[in-house]
Amino acid sequence: PRRRFVNTTDSRHNSPVFPNLYCNIIPDSSDRVWVADFTYIRVVTGFCYLAVILDACSRKVIGYALSRRLDTPLALAALHSAVANRNPPEGCLHHTDRGCQYASQTYRDALQAAGLRGSMSSVGNPYHNAQAESFMKTLKVEEVYRARYETVADVAARLPVFIEQVYNSKRLHSALGYRTPEEFETLFARKAA
Repeated sequence: PRRRFVNTTDSRHNSPVFPNLYCNIIPDSSDRVWVADFTYIRVVTGFCYLAVILDACSRKVIGYALSRRLDTPLALAALHSAVANRNPPEGCLHHTDRGCQYASQTYRDALQAAGLRGSMSSVGNPYHNAQAESFMKTLKVEEVYRARYETVADVAARLPVFIEQVYNSKRLHSALGYRTPEEFETLFARKAA
């Protein structure tokens, strides 16, 4: 069935934007490029919003946050989660769309404090953030549409299970040679050692 569309990107703002430094060239190791995006999740009383950050090399979800509001604090919560989980090297690229949350001075300051370089897609071009968009589609088809959440508490209880125990640990990716993101990172770490 057709589902109601909710726009999660407000790129009509006066905040400065980063140039597109990513261009979907897959990095050859983890923590060189992170991609981030938002999506909405329908519950009986309306919507809640999920912010996610993935490692572009392994497709692993490395940070995420859930909120009833689509705002900069939600984006920051996902960023802080990713930074705490990965401790990125100086200069790691952080790529997003041109949403006002990512363009805000508060978010830009957080990127700088973490040593991350900002990068943003062209206006209205989801292909420039294809890995994040692909994850969101997978999340919706394999979890959200099937779950039919009733409350935000339902979402908060089930999403971490899908992200950590299914998507990162069990779901095979053709782009990773039919490995899971965790297997791919482990294999990559062994080769580098």
